[in-house]
Amino acid sequence: MRPRALLLAGALTLCACAPKPPPQPADFKIDCALGYEALAARIAAIPGIRLANTPGEPYHYFNTADGQASYVVTLPGGAGHPAVIQQSASSDGTIQTGCSYGDKPGYARLDAYLKSLAGARHR
Repeated sequence: MRPRALLLAGALTLCACAPKPPPQPADFKIDCALGYEALAARIAAIPGIRLANTPGEPYHYFNTADGQASYVVTLPGGAGHPAVIQQSASSDGTIQTGCSYGDKPGYARLDAYLKSLAGARHR
């Protein structure tokens, strides 16, 4: 075998052994019909999802590995609890959708606050 062919074969072998990154949840959409507990569990199980460290906050913040989506899952004591909000990046900015299962005025405040943060990032 030629030296170049051996080098190429070795490189291909190494690439085949490298761990593949987890699939990205580009098409994951929140489904409010699941209910708060089931939806929160589905979000936590998204491949590659990362829980942001938020000690003392009444929310869990989850971010996808590719940065294309984030999720806010309220905890007891958080505005709007129980609620889940998804923010997705788009060419027009940030698309925000959510599910309010409880405190509607608190959810409205949380929704407005997160939209204002997203708007500030795109200025």
